[in-house]
Amino acid sequence: MEYVQERIATLHAYDDPNPSAPVEQAAVVVPLAGRDHGTPAAERVFSTLEGVGPGRVVVALQSDPGAVGNAVDWLESFDLPLTVLWCDAPPVEAALADAGLDTDGTGGKGRDVWLALGLAGDAEYVVVHDADATTYDHTHVSRLLAPVAAGYGFSKGYYARVENDRLYGRLCRLFVVPLVRALAAEHDAGLLSYLSAFRYPLAGEFATTGDLARQLRVPRGWGLELGTLGDAFTQAGFAGTAQVDLGTHEHDHRPVAGQQGLGEMAGEVGRTLFTVLEAHGISPDYGRLPERYAAVGRRLVEQYAADAAFNGLDHDAEAERAQVERYAATITPHSGDSRLPAWCETSVDPGQIADRSAEALAGIGPTPHGR
Repeated sequence: MEYVQERIATLHAYDDPNPSAPVEQAAVVVPLAGRDHGTPAAERVFSTLEGVGPGRVVVALQSDPGAVGNAVDWLESFDLPLTVLWCDAPPVEAALADAGLDTDGTGGKGRDVWLALGLAGDAEYVVVHDADATTYDHTHVSRLLAPVAAGYGFSKGYYARVENDRLYGRLCRLFVVPLVRALAAEHDAGLLSYLSAFRYPLAGEFATTGDLARQLRVPRGWGLELGTLGDAFTQAGFAGTAQVDLGTHEHDHRPVAGQQGLGEMAGEVGRTLFTVLEAHGISPDYGRLPERYAAVGRRLVEQYAADAAFNGLDHDAEAERAQVERYAATITPHSGDSRLPAWCETSVDPGQIADRSAEALAGIGPTPHGR
C-alpha cells in the first residue's frame, strides 16, 4: 500500500472506501455496443447501478437495426431512470450531417459518448464509465464523483490491470506511457506534465461537473480518453483535477493485430494525442519520435519484467518488445483536428438528437420501449 501524491490530487483506496457523494444529482453515461448487451459484465454493471441510485442513466447505444430492439428490451429490464440514445440511428446521423458534423464512417465510442454528454450535461454532475468491466463495483460512481462534489472540476479513475497471473493494460503501459515520457523529455510543457501525472491515462472512467462536460471536445473514435484529458487540462488544470483508485480492473482483451486490434488503436490514439499537443503549441519531431519512444518502451518492458517476476506473474518480455516496435511504426502526424465541438459551442440541440433517436426506436417494431 502506498500514499504517493502526483501533481494532481491522488485519492487512494486504503480500505475499500465508499465515500459520500451526491449520486442522485449525477447523470451516469454508459457507452454500450449492441452486441455486448446481456453479457455477464454488462449485466453486472447495470444490475449494480440499480443499487447506486443515480439521478439518470444515459446509455449511448451503438447497434445495427436488427439487434437494437433486443438491446433496448434488455436495458429496460433494469430498474433505472434510463434514457437509451441510439447513436447510429439513421435519423441521428442525418441530424449530425445537417449540422455539418457528418461522421463520414468514423463514428465510434467517442462520437457516442459525445452525443450522450449532450443529454447528460444539464445534470449537476456527470460520470462516464464503460459496461465491460467484470470487476465493476457499487462504489465506483461515488469514488469518481466525491472529489468533483468536493470542488475538483474533473476526476479520473485508475486501477491495476492484473488478470490470470499476467499484466494487461498493454496499450496504456507499452504505448501511451512511454510515448508521453519520450515527449516530456524533449518538451518542457505543462500539458505533458499533466498527462504524466495520471497513473492510467487510458482509463474510460471519469467524472466532471455538468458545466465542464459541455466544454469537452471529443474525438469521434478511439482516443476519447486523451482528447478528454487535453480539455480537462485547459478547463480544470492541475489544481482542479483528481485521480481516484478503483482497485483492480478486468475486462475483455484485444489482440494486437487485426482490425480494431491494439496496433490499429495505437495509431488512432497517437494521432489524437498529437492533435491535442499541437493545439497547445507543442510540435513533436515525428522523424525522431518513433525511436525515442521505442527506447523508453524497451526500458519499461524490463521494469515490467522485474515487477512480474517479483509477484510470480507470467511475463513475455520478448513479445512486449515486439509490441513496442509495432506501436512505434504507428507514430505518424495527425491529418487535422477531427474532434467534435464542445456542446457549448455547437448549434446542435441535444433534445433534437434525443427525439430523433426515440423516433427511430419507435419505428423498429411493435414492442413498446417507453421512448
